[in-house]
Amino acid sequence: MPGPDHLVAGRYRLRSRIGEGGMGSVWLAKDQLLNRDVAVKRVVSLEGLAEDSAEAIRAKAMREGRIAAKLAHRNAIAVHDVALDGGTPWLVMEYLPSRSVAQILHTVGTLPPNEVAQIGAQIAAAMAEAHYAGVLHRDIKPGNILVASSGGDVGLVKLTDFGIADFKDDTHATDDMVSGTPAYFAPEVARGAAASEASDVYSLGSTIYTMVEGKPPFGMDDDTTFLLDRVARARFDAPQQAGPLEPMLMAMLTPSPAKRPTMIAVRDQLAAIAAAQNRTTPDKILHGRISRPDGAVPVWALVTPRPPRLVTGSYQRSYAPAVTTGSYGRSFVPAPPPSTHQPPQQDDKGWDKSLLIVAGAVVLALLMLVFVLAM
Repeated sequence: MPGPDHLVAGRYRLRSRIGEGGMGSVWLAKDQLLNRDVAVKRVVSLEGLAEDSAEAIRAKAMREGRIAAKLAHRNAIAVHDVALDGGTPWLVMEYLPSRSVAQILHTVGTLPPNEVAQIGAQIAAAMAEAHYAGVLHRDIKPGNILVASSGGDVGLVKLTDFGIADFKDDTHATDDMVSGTPAYFAPEVARGAAASEASDVYSLGSTIYTMVEGKPPFGMDDDTTFLLDRVARARFDAPQQAGPLEPMLMAMLTPSPAKRPTMIAVRDQLAAIAAAQNRTTPDKILHGRISRPDGAVPVWALVTPRPPRLVTGSYQRSYAPAVTTGSYGRSFVPAPPPSTHQPPQQDDKGWDKSLLIVAGAVVLALLMLVFVLAM
C-alpha cells in the first residue's frame, strides 16, 4: 500500500491522503517535474485479481481520464494525466484546497436558497458542457461538489469524481451493476434503467434538496435494498425551505425522465434566481464565486471561519453574545452598552485638605525668604 513520500510513476511524490474517490483513494502530491501540487487518485488495488479483471479496471481508469479530459470547464476538476505505477493506474488531477458540500453540510446543517442556487447553477453549467460532449456523470452528490476554501479561489465551485462516468455511446460501460450513490439515484435508475442526461438532472435535484433541507429526498439508510425501493417509488416530502428554488427543484425531481428540464434549462433558471437575489446578472453568477448579496464570501466556505470582530474599550464585558437571525446563518454583534465608568469624585472635605496643604507650603516659602533677606 503506497504511503507518504511514495513516488508515483517516477514523477508524483505523495504527501498526504485527502479523500476517497469513486474508484480509490485520493492523495495530495507534488509534481516533481512542474513543481506544483496535484491530486492523484489511485485505483483500487489490482493485487490478487485475474489478469482480465485487472485489465478491465485499467481500461476503466483510462476511460475516466479520457472522459474528464474532454471537459474544459471552470466548474469541473481538470485531469492532467493518467500515470501507470507498477501496473496500477493513477489519475493526476487539479488540486483545489477545498471542502466538499457534504463536509460543509455536516458542519452547518443547511444552506440558504440563494447560495444553493449559485452552487446548483455552476454545477449545472459544468454538466451542460459534459452532456454536450456526450458524457454522463452518474454520481452527482454533495460529496462530489467542492468549494474552494482558501486563497484567491475561495468560494469557487467545482464538480469532481467522474470515476463512474460514461460516454453515452460507450458500449464497454454497461454491466449488471448499478453504480452511484442510491440516495441520489433517479427513480428509473433505482428500477434498473440505464443512466441518462435526465438522471443526472434528478441527481442534481436531490443534491439541491439536500442542501436546503439537510437530508436527501428519500433519506439515508444503511439497508441499500430498502433505500432503492423507496427511491424507485419516487415518493418524498415536498421541500419546506427551498423558497424561490421550489418550482425548479420540483421539476428536476419529476418522476418521469421525459418531463424533467434539460441541464441547460436548470443552469439558466438557477442563475436567474441567484442573480435576482444578489442584484446582479446571471452571467456574473455563472462566472463568479459563491457570495452573499453584500458580495462577501459565506463563512461556511472558509476552512476556518473568521473570528468575530472584537470591539475594545473599558466598558463592562457582560453584553449579549452574537445573535443569529433567520435560518441563513447571518449574524450580528449587538453594540455594547454605554460605559458606566465615572472618574472618582472628591467630596468637600477632600478639597479643604488640599487647600490647607497648599497654603502651608506658601507660608513656609515666605518665611524662608524673609530669613534669607535678614541675613
